[in-house]
Amino acid sequence: MEYKVLTDDDLKFFRKTIGEKNVLTSQIETYASDSTERLKFFPEVVLKPDSTEKVSKIVAHCYRELIPITPRGAGTGLTGGSLAIKGGVLISLEKLNKLIEIDKKNFQVKVEAGVINYKLQEALAEKNLFYPPDPSSWQSSFIGGNISTNAGGIKAVKYGVTSHYVLNLEVVLPNGEIIWTGANTLKNSTGLNLTQLFTGSEGTLGIITKAVLKVLPKHIQDVSLLVPFRNASEACEAVSAIFHAGIQPAAMEFMEKKAIDATVDFMGGSSIEIEEDTEAHLLISLDENIETELKTCVDTVSNFNIGEILFAENPIEKERIWQIRRKVSEVVKRNGYTIEEDTVVPRANLSKLVERMHELADKHRFKVVCYGHAGDGNLHVRINHPLHKNSYNVPEIQFILKELFEIVKDLDGTISGEHGIGLIQKPYLPVVFSQTNLELQKTIKKAIDPKNIMNPGKIFKF
Repeated sequence: MEYKVLTDDDLKFFRKTIGEKNVLTSQIETYASDSTERLKFFPEVVLKPDSTEKVSKIVAHCYRELIPITPRGAGTGLTGGSLAIKGGVLISLEKLNKLIEIDKKNFQVKVEAGVINYKLQEALAEKNLFYPPDPSSWQSSFIGGNISTNAGGIKAVKYGVTSHYVLNLEVVLPNGEIIWTGANTLKNSTGLNLTQLFTGSEGTLGIITKAVLKVLPKHIQDVSLLVPFRNASEACEAVSAIFHAGIQPAAMEFMEKKAIDATVDFMGGSSIEIEEDTEAHLLISLDENIETELKTCVDTVSNFNIGEILFAENPIEKERIWQIRRKVSEVVKRNGYTIEEDTVVPRANLSKLVERMHELADKHRFKVVCYGHAGDGNLHVRINHPLHKNSYNVPEIQFILKELFEIVKDLDGTISGEHGIGLIQKPYLPVVFSQTNLELQKTIKKAIDPKNIMNPGKIFKF
């Protein structure tokens, strides 16, 4: 499709609509990349509206003029979802950052899309409330971006992903119209579920500007334990064993030893001692029936070949070990593991997934490190290739990734658990979807966005 190149008249319209200081045509390098590999695509202009109405006017103008739009949150995405690969307009939602209302009686919160996850968590904690989705990027990622990718996080194993907490969304459609997708109720069987359709749609169907979210009472007490395993496969097998023992952990994370070692070094050392014969760790959090579940958990993992368990009960100790997990992705990327895949399999197949990823690495002569949300089978596979640091448009890496995803499919899994498809994963959708399924998804996209201006080039091939 031939999109329009911006003219002076377009820029004049944008300046009139949102003010000159919110229209950037230079010094926009920050907006040319996100956290995906080492990719960079420059938009023609970056716009920073501060209201839904202004977003609507911009989008309506782009729809009339056939100008491509890239919605952007905090730029923490890992699949290129907020990269302006078609140029055009990049709409940053950073100024839509109001926490509008905390409705404690109904356990709901209303926020604009640019509210940072961590800031929401802080505000809720003051009222003894809790919003479970907490991706590793929670200290900087926006709620709107979390919704657009259906983000998960450390607590997803017990509490579910973002879609479990989205009640209603305000969305600017590709033609500029504004709608609310649902109702501020816990149950809603009124028509098609547009709220869930837009959740996880990665900005390809419209721009989310506000959200009504369900929240929970905050737990008063929790405990974390770091369990070292001398065999990585046993660490994976222990995951299912813990659930079979009747335990429902609040979080259960898997980390290979070299991921922890690199992170501890990056953080300037740690009082956590990691034994040389350790291959992997499980980091487990419990927040209910703690005394009983802790005993059962320890008894269960003790059936495997483990080292000394580290218990963290006070806030400082818990922060110390969880900070390692939250920093892993950043650190391994710095160490050359620039290509990340977000695989997910039934958790009973985790050990097979880890084993086959290392076999694949040996076969194609690259390094690999695995970590992630073991409790829900979501494993992040990080690749350090000696010749290529990006996967996008690199045939050798794309061949490897297709083989990787075929392994995941063979293990009854899929290619993304929480990062989405964006730009770099879309070539692999045929591995997990039939042609009929893909055509149905494209039909929905075309019905809502017939001019294909909304985040074009992401998820779908047209």
